Amino acid sequence: MAALRILVADDHEIVRRGICALLTSRPGWEICGEASDGRDAVEKAKKLRPDVTILDISMPRLNGLEATRQLIAHDPHNKVLVLSINANQQVVEEVLQAGARGYIFKSDAGKDLVEAVDALRQGKPYFNSRVSDMVLDGFLRGRTVSSAYPVPEKLTAREREVIQLIVEGQSTKEVATTLGVSVKTAETHRSNVMRKLQVHSVSELVLFAVRNNIVQIGRETPGPTNVGSVAA
Repeated sequence: MAALRILVADDHEIVRRGICALLTSRPGWEICGEASDGRDAVEKAKKLRPDVTILDISMPRLNGLEATRQLIAHDPHNKVLVLSINANQQVVEEVLQAGARGYIFKSDAGKDLVEAVDALRQGKPYFNSRVSDMVLDGFLRGRTVSSAYPVPEKLTAREREVIQLIVEGQSTKEVATTLGVSVKTAETHRSNVMRKLQVHSVSELVLFAVRNNIVQIGRETPGPTNVGSVAA
């Protein structure tokens, strides 16, 4: 039987080490690659073609949500598992709509991560009880992702990338370099974003993006989670 190839993406090295230690304890499972940000994860997934990709939701350069969209668009068979400290119901729903097959909290990783990856290996989705309860609650309340996120639907994938980079403090020239486009093209994307979101300054754009969960700023710290304990 061929080995299960897993790509792990998290911007904290100690968390990545913990995840890898948990997963490689299973016979026949191997870590085919590691990434420290969302853009690196997408690029490596295209080259390595992993069976399962584990993504942190909040990463620099490209967040886990947008990375999921790009991974699934490139390879619908890539099974994405999101691992996060975020307990926001809207974020969970948006991640599922993006195509992720599983979502667990980092605080539950020690007991749920292996089981989650095994479920995805068998072609089954995996959400632990806390995530399932959140999704069910949203369904019973009649909430939908489309109603919770009316604005991002107007944005292209590239425009969401531009927002992420601007929120992280990159200048137009730096955005152009990161995306591999001309400064003029980056300026056009930025202008389109400002027009579509009806904002007039970077500070307004940052505030709007965070309030509407278009992007998430701030790095997640590993904290006293089970993953961190394994890595230590």
